[in-house]
Amino acid sequence: MAYAIKAEIEDPQAETFVFAAQKTMYGGKRIAEGDVIFLFASENEGGQGLIARGVVTSSEATP
Repeated sequence: MAYAIKAEIEDPQAETFVFAAQKTMYGGKRIAEGDVIFLFASENEGGQGLIARGVVTSSEATP
């Protein structure tokens, strides 16, 4: 499955990204290890839109 995250990104050139308590778009409550993720740097926060595609290495539900 593929998911998208839109967030404020401090360093778009980083090799890895970690998001604590981050909401995902489009059914992200089912996100799991091995899923594809598209990372969008929020234009509302000065970002440039789509900056990365990756694979989820771990996830856990937050209340």
